[in-house]
Amino acid sequence: MSGRVTVAGLGPGATDLVTPEVWAALAEATDVVGYAPYVARITPRSGLRLHGSDNRAELDRAHLALDLAAEGLRVVIVSSGDPGVFAMASALFEALEARTDQQTDIRILPGITAMLAAAARAGAPLGHDFCAINLSDNLKPFALIEQRLRHAARGDFAMGFYNPRSASRPHQFSRVLDILREECGPERMIIFARAVSTLDEALRITTLAEARPEMADMRTVVLVGNAATRRVGNWVYTPRSVEGV
Repeated sequence: MSGRVTVAGLGPGATDLVTPEVWAALAEATDVVGYAPYVARITPRSGLRLHGSDNRAELDRAHLALDLAAEGLRVVIVSSGDPGVFAMASALFEALEARTDQQTDIRILPGITAMLAAAARAGAPLGHDFCAINLSDNLKPFALIEQRLRHAARGDFAMGFYNPRSASRPHQFSRVLDILREECGPERMIIFARAVSTLDEALRITTLAEARPEMADMRTVVLVGNAATRRVGNWVYTPRSVEGV
């Protein structure tokens, strides 16, 4: 059997949001590698080895997967959402770049991102141009996050924020909200979507004037509309065209 590394997105949480392509890859896998809570979503079976690890061990996971594939094994690296969005696909290629043998058979299988799942629950807040920003400063300085945030707001993008607030950096999201109020004004619409598609799902739609840091945690995706984003009934949407065009 020839070895292969497949990087698969498990979606935002619900099993029915995992694609058939990903289920097929898991069915033929000999090994599953990933952050322990994601690996725990995989049902054990005979002949399948599960390798869960810590949240910040991305490169270690990638090298393990490449080593196992070199032994002829079928390895699936699991990520939540889509593996190419703040997840393991980039880490795998970073690990591959550091190796002398770069001929590994690799497949990247897309998944539904938390941002898109959250947007669907709210309506269509990303109906026009939008951007996604990871608010964690684990791999980049917070000054860069602030710079990108201001430019995105001044460009009138709708915005999706990952990893908004953690126990180790509770103060930074307060700063994010302050910047958004400065750049967008207090009436701009903001959506807090927590654990979408799971039993813990919660959706809150409010304005920047009413937004508070404690409304978000690490299981929350935060969506901010552009200047044209509005409510219609219980839904939020951003028009597809710019007024006056």
